[in-house]
Amino acid sequence: MRQQLILSATLAGALVLSACADKADETVERAFQDVNVIDESNLNDVMLTVADPNEAVTYFQRALKDNPDRIDLHRGLAHSLIRAKRTTEGAAAWKKVVAMAGATSEDRVQLAGALVRSGDWDGAKAQLDAVPPTHETYERYRLEAMVADAARDWKRADSFYEIATGLTTTPAKVMNNWGYSKLTRGDFADAERLFGEAIRQDQSLFTAKNNLVLARGAQRNYTLPVIPMDQTERALLLHTLALSAVKQGDVTTGENLLREAIDTHPQHFEEAARSLAALEGG
Repeated sequence: MRQQLILSATLAGALVLSACADKADETVERAFQDVNVIDESNLNDVMLTVADPNEAVTYFQRALKDNPDRIDLHRGLAHSLIRAKRTTEGAAAWKKVVAMAGATSEDRVQLAGALVRSGDWDGAKAQLDAVPPTHETYERYRLEAMVADAARDWKRADSFYEIATGLTTTPAKVMNNWGYSKLTRGDFADAERLFGEAIRQDQSLFTAKNNLVLARGAQRNYTLPVIPMDQTERALLLHTLALSAVKQGDVTTGENLLREAIDTHPQHFEEAARSLAALEGG
């Protein structure tokens, strides 16, 4: 009898230990799954921001072979294709995302951005028109402004640029775009103002500095603005100003500015030297 009790107790204990072991295994498995999800999420973020864009494309393409229905992986692929400047493929990838269950208004905005990059302005406008007005983001209004610009709808463009600048803490690039829009319309004074504001927001934005010089040159103002610039930038801006002067018919001024650009550049300024030689040669 005693032996039976001991055997029963032993079996019961074994069953308890077995159940505990099974439960422990399940807990460990869930923990590993959680870790894998976290690791994958972190890896996805790395691929979208730090990794080489083409490597990121390969990563997301491989991941989609095992998980073809995951919209986050399709988004990752679309983002990576755009980063890799593979705009046609990127637009196609964003179209696939927008057609999936779980697609958002932001996905449609990203598709519009891809279409803008590929030059499909009508397609971009159609996508933006399908975004509800409650989706108010910087990227949405930046694209709306660019699409309105392409259609030469200046009133809408100005309105959208103004909204976009108010929706970001780093408005330099959109101010530069707005200034360039004004430049193409011939509104040189307002363009100059916007380029100046862009530079105040981001002193490293050389495109805005170059555009500012273009706006001044178009007004026959051939002096460099008082803005932060290193020696190489100064030489490049003098070259731009010289070409503006020549375009306006002020050839002698242009020649003098080219000589100054050549003297200013810390290295041999081949492009300016060729321009000057062409002018001096008649």
